[in-house]
Amino acid sequence: MKKKQAQNYLDYVPVKNPEIEYTVSDNGRVTVLVEWKGFFHRIAQRFFHRPKTSRISLDGYGSFVWLAIDDEADVHQLSQKLEEAYPKMEKSLSRLIKFLEILHDNHLIRWKGEN
Repeated sequence: MKKKQAQNYLDYVPVKNPEIEYTVSDNGRVTVLVEWKGFFHRIAQRFFHRPKTSRISLDGYGSFVWLAIDDEADVHQLSQKLEEAYPKMEKSLSRLIKFLEILHDNHLIRWKGEN
């Protein structure tokens, strides 16, 4: 039986997916542009009039985190930056981790060292 190596989530380093484009508005809000590729997406685009590219607008917290991801800072460092920028935010670490998990699950980021 293989033993699982326990890894600390705070040591993970998020890296933006280089295929994902994004824009930053004048007020600092980020809009992520996701292009839908593949057979099933083409069917949805043709028959259900789905857009070829989705525009995902992030709120202030999400925009701050997205812009703070520099491919070097780990989750702990990002949480410290978030607490400095938004000191009155409740449960900032758990919210940050959940947000990063959502980004990872949707292939907008990956963890450094992950294939």
